[in-house]
Amino acid sequence: MSSVVELPVIQQDDCCTPLTTTPITLDQAARTASLFKALGDPTRVLLISIVAAAEGQEACVCDLTEPTGLSQPTVSHHLKILTDAGFLSRTRRGNWAYYSLVEGSLDRLTAALGS
Repeated sequence: MSSVVELPVIQQDDCCTPLTTTPITLDQAARTASLFKALGDPTRVLLISIVAAAEGQEACVCDLTEPTGLSQPTVSHHLKILTDAGFLSRTRRGNWAYYSLVEGSLDRLTAALGS
């Protein structure tokens, strides 16, 4: 004689709440992909981290070459990509360029996926 074991029934509604209410549009997907593409290099993520941690969330390009171990032209290339993507802004003071974190720029990544 075998005994039957009853297992609890799990309702689909209880475990699988959607993360968003509607999918993003193709245009939104393209814009979001460009943001992630700009962050697709470890050096760029490091640069954003350094600028975000700097006093006033601003750093001179002269302070960004040593922590990355890269030449100034290479660092400037990465900074241009981050500036074009809207993560950083750039101001010139004499011969030096200073980069600041654009307020709310990192929040756009979360907002783009959670619409």
